[in-house]
Amino acid sequence: QVQLVESGGGLVQPGGSLRLSCAASGFLFRAYPMGWYRQGPGKQRDLVAHITSGGITHYSDSVKGRFTISRDNPKNTVDLQMNNLKPEDTAVYYCNIPQRETSWGQGTQVTVSS
Repeated sequence: QVQLVESGGGLVQPGGSLRLSCAASGFLFRAYPMGWYRQGPGKQRDLVAHITSGGITHYSDSVKGRFTISRDNPKNTVDLQMNNLKPEDTAVYYCNIPQRETSWGQGTQVTVSS
């Protein structure tokens, strides 16, 4: 009964910023790593950032230096701060538990366009 609700997406110009949020429930949130994934048009869904239960972060090369993942264990949320957005960042963004992706939320659309 893992439940994941993503929010915060929208339309932004290249170079702009967005902050995504994921509200999680149905599991012991603080004990698990959490990740942000994205799926662009005609592409597979890929992990772009994840954070361990202890707060150690990892990023894909495509977003490193621009995106920051963070978590708030008392609130059961994980956020993704996205800066200097590029058109290639356009995708539906999802959160989930790495290597334990039993189900997916609706995701939130991020569109980067001038």
